[in-house]
Amino acid sequence: MNEITVQDAITAFADWMEPTNAELSAIEAEMPLILADVALVDAQITAMDHAPNDVDTRRVRRALARVLAERVKLTNRTAGTSLAGGAA
Repeated sequence: MNEITVQDAITAFADWMEPTNAELSAIEAEMPLILADVALVDAQITAMDHAPNDVDTRRVRRALARVLAERVKLTNRTAGTSLAGGAA
């Protein structure tokens, strides 16, 4: 088991460990999908908060459809690109 020391915890949050421009660009490209996922979780939480009804069911289905649509868009946008360093 890998143990984390106090120094490792401090170094992990050092100022020089900012995200690179490539990482920020990747996050920006994925932001519509991230927001769609957040909307889906929000709809699911709302639906679980009280007795099920048709409005909540439609809201969850719409949010899920949006997530799937955003995944397709992201996949189509990034299909021809490769990540730096050969990462998958």
